[in-house]
Amino acid sequence: MPEINLPDVVAELTAQFARYEKALTGNDVQVLDELFWNSPHTLRYGATENLYGADAIQAFRAGRPAQGLDRVILKTVITTYGHDFATANVEFQRIGSAKTGRQSQSWLRTPEGWRVVAAHVSLLG
Repeated sequence: MPEINLPDVVAELTAQFARYEKALTGNDVQVLDELFWNSPHTLRYGATENLYGADAIQAFRAGRPAQGLDRVILKTVITTYGHDFATANVEFQRIGSAKTGRQSQSWLRTPEGWRVVAAHVSLLG
């Protein structure tokens, strides 16, 4: 059984998640593309789209409007499993919206660094 929430691994993943969040709300597509694993095995289920593979995720990001991305994080749960795998789960609310959103990410340590290998975003009514 891997060790859960080793402090140094949690700190690493927390820093990468903060980097991701800044890139997401700032529409820094270059950083977002970097932080998703560049693999056909990567997937992202969005509020309105199912994206399979890094190419599809990158194409989505390139075509997405850059407005309305600001959000308030209501809760974040980061859990690490050993040294090389982690999950990050967030509840959020978009600025100007009454809907609560949920975001789940699975992160893997790769030779290039921590990368999102699977993600899911959904909205509650």
